[in-house]
Amino acid sequence: MSTILIKSATIVNEGKQFVADLLVKDGYIERIDQHIDTQADQTINAEGLHLLPGCIDDQVHFREPGLTHKAEIYTESRAAVAGGITSFMEMPNTVPNTLTQELLADKYAIAAQKSLANYSFFMGASNDNLDEVLKTDIKNVCGIKVFMGSSTGNMLVDNPGTLEKLFAESPMLIATHCEDEATIRRNMAHYKELLGDNITIDYHPIIRSEEACYLSSSMAVELAKKNNTRLHILHISTEKETHLFDNSIPLKDKRITAEACVHHLWFSDSDYATKGNLIKWNPAVKTAHDRDGILAAVLDGRIDVIATDHAPHTIEEKAQSYLQAPSGGPLVQHALPAMLELYHKGKITLEQIVEKMAHNVAICFQVEKRGFIREGYWADLVLVDLNRANKVETGNILYKCKWSPFEGETFHSSVTHTIVSGNLAYSDGKLIEGVNGRRLSFER
Repeated sequence: MSTILIKSATIVNEGKQFVADLLVKDGYIERIDQHIDTQADQTINAEGLHLLPGCIDDQVHFREPGLTHKAEIYTESRAAVAGGITSFMEMPNTVPNTLTQELLADKYAIAAQKSLANYSFFMGASNDNLDEVLKTDIKNVCGIKVFMGSSTGNMLVDNPGTLEKLFAESPMLIATHCEDEATIRRNMAHYKELLGDNITIDYHPIIRSEEACYLSSSMAVELAKKNNTRLHILHISTEKETHLFDNSIPLKDKRITAEACVHHLWFSDSDYATKGNLIKWNPAVKTAHDRDGILAAVLDGRIDVIATDHAPHTIEEKAQSYLQAPSGGPLVQHALPAMLELYHKGKITLEQIVEKMAHNVAICFQVEKRGFIREGYWADLVLVDLNRANKVETGNILYKCKWSPFEGETFHSSVTHTIVSGNLAYSDGKLIEGVNGRRLSFER
């Protein structure tokens, strides 16, 4: 592997900012010092730039296998790297659903061949695959994913006995999508009776309501407390849910943690008028009160990490009527710039962005030697220019689906360089391919 010397960067790490040089050697951070004069294969003048630990996205849907008309591990990992995300954890609702150890191994094999970013994959749970779930390797797999709400194929886990066993017997972190299916079905039936097939996108947060989210999240928390389960609740979308979580103990000691997603921190239901199905997600984008309440919980430590729930569909699929259009959207290329935009607006600090998008994800999942800028850790690094504007346009969108809910937005900040496991993978607008990311490992 080559050596990379980063000169005069403003390093943002572990609650501090300081100017220093950093040397990368054989994939790892070799040295951090005020002045490093050694020769290196590559030298990056980072004066005026901020050096952050690479973001770790704990929730993406890269659609491979089975849904590759929407996205692939190769295309979406490229977009992630261009956006400063150096590692991802991918979800099991591909086709076929990742419900066996063999299918899980298949996804790792694809990523080893194709992914520019570091990677891990969740094992999927269903109502009838507990034996397979319990075979999961806790040191080489990020977690178990449980859909406690509508999902693809056979992945809705709504059998109380199965949920009880999963929470009691899981050897590792359980990540949950929490929406109460019975509530959603009841709401949908009500509006279909009123409006027939003419339901529009503005009804989405009413159908997939605060009640549906809170019922499911509170049940998950209750199950976890009963069984001492390591629970991580994904994409909190309501202010009410934030009060289920504790900020009185250190993250490393928490048994129940939570995630917020960029779209729930950025959009509100007022945006449906202009964005339509492009911001149709499950759980739904809800009110400005919810958006602001989620950010408050991020800032005070009730919510521990920020992720994307990157879930692309084709623009043709999104252009269908509300009832036909699928939920989800692409975000990995623009998540860090969007959060940096909130920094420019005075809503969050750089140190908090780093904490929620890198440090805390590593702590939550016990990721081995990543998520921090420390000597001896893997060199997963991103340089950003806080004063280089970047307009999101069709021509610079790297997702396979070629659209973004941020299209037309001009961010104040840009990613200039991304280093993945010690290799320069992105530099000044160009991806540098040839060396793939590595499989994440976990200290458990």
